[in-house]
Amino acid sequence: MVTATTQGVKISIETIYQDHQSDWANAHFMFAYRISIENLTDYAVQLLSRKWLIFDSNGTLREVEGQGVVGEQPVIEPGESYVYVSGCNLKTEIGSMRGYYIMQRVSDEKNFIVDIPEFELIVPYKLN
Repeated sequence: MVTATTQGVKISIETIYQDHQSDWANAHFMFAYRISIENLTDYAVQLLSRKWLIFDSNGTLREVEGQGVVGEQPVIEPGESYVYVSGCNLKTEIGSMRGYYIMQRVSDEKNFIVDIPEFELIVPYKLN
């Protein structure tokens, strides 16, 4: 698990290789990731948008940005967490992702950036 805290918002990430959705012969490697966003501040925050940098070990970089996560822009109250699962496909057996969320304090509508720490996406048999 990879964890980082930025401005009182803690991001924790777990990854799982999706063997049944991958196709080695066609260079399609699917990964799921579970992200927990924990609000350690004294105020409610809302996740507005995200930006991902996705790296394949062949040198390819993809940038993905959009509103919210999994179709939602959740408000996270103090001491509460929001958890979601999403996925990413790679053309290689090893890669990584990192990025950031744009969050907003609900009380004064001030936006701030929360870093998503870099995490690796590795097909399990590559670790042997």
